[in-house]
Amino acid sequence: MVIDIPTMPLVFQSPGPILKQLGPITIRWYGLLIATAVLVGVILSQNLAKHRHVDPELLGDLSIWLVIGAIPLARLYYVTFQWEEYANHPELIFAVWQGGIAIHGAIIGGVIATLIFARLKRVSFWQLVDLVAPSLILGQALGRWGNFFNSEAFGRPTDLPWKLFIPQNRRPSEYIDYSYFHPTFLYESLWDVMVFGLLLVLFFRGLKGKPQLKVGTIALVYMVTYSIGRFWIEGLRTDSLMLGSLRIAQVVSLVEIVLGLFGLVWLYLWHRSLPDVTPVNEVELTQ
Repeated sequence: MVIDIPTMPLVFQSPGPILKQLGPITIRWYGLLIATAVLVGVILSQNLAKHRHVDPELLGDLSIWLVIGAIPLARLYYVTFQWEEYANHPELIFAVWQGGIAIHGAIIGGVIATLIFARLKRVSFWQLVDLVAPSLILGQALGRWGNFFNSEAFGRPTDLPWKLFIPQNRRPSEYIDYSYFHPTFLYESLWDVMVFGLLLVLFFRGLKGKPQLKVGTIALVYMVTYSIGRFWIEGLRTDSLMLGSLRIAQVVSLVEIVLGLFGLVWLYLWHRSLPDVTPVNEVELTQ
């Protein structure tokens, strides 16, 4: 006998981008989530630094550099590939609270800021990015919910039991008569949480030498695993940044996968100068 178990549809519907209006002050979900991601990221990276016997204050100082480097580059990256949209409305270029920042731009800005910071402080770039990578992917998991509240970054129309309702004024013209779309924000958020779990497992097992990791491994694994998920999810989206017929995020994801795998081969098979991850008895950053 076959038992038919009914399934309840899981429909996501945004309550809107504004959390609270306090007189002239508007508190938006997007901004709140970004601020929360930064705060949680700083606390987490400082905690991880203690486990590697790295001065936590160093990560606190780095976080300021990351914000200064990442957010402007994330916005610049997005505006560059959406220039037709902003050319006639330049006053909207700085309206970050309305959404429209690109994680790949943030990563580029963050890497540049970390390289400069590491050089000025005379510390290991690879050690720093290892400590930041878990915080970054957790922040991405939180930040994707900003897309939900803004009704953006959604996928193609779908009739799956899980789906996202998009208001008519937010739908692409070719899908104006469709109401439900793939909740790609949710797909990526869940993927990011899984990558976060993997990085934490590697981080803490690496401290025990099971497996024996080298400094830089966590950051490279982040590059590969995040990019695999992003490449697939980006193919579902309706608002991808484009360069001709190419989806920019998919191209960048493929590049990151190749670079990340090459980096792991370089680290373990071709190059042995970076240190193993082992507990030490004093605060130390080595090249």
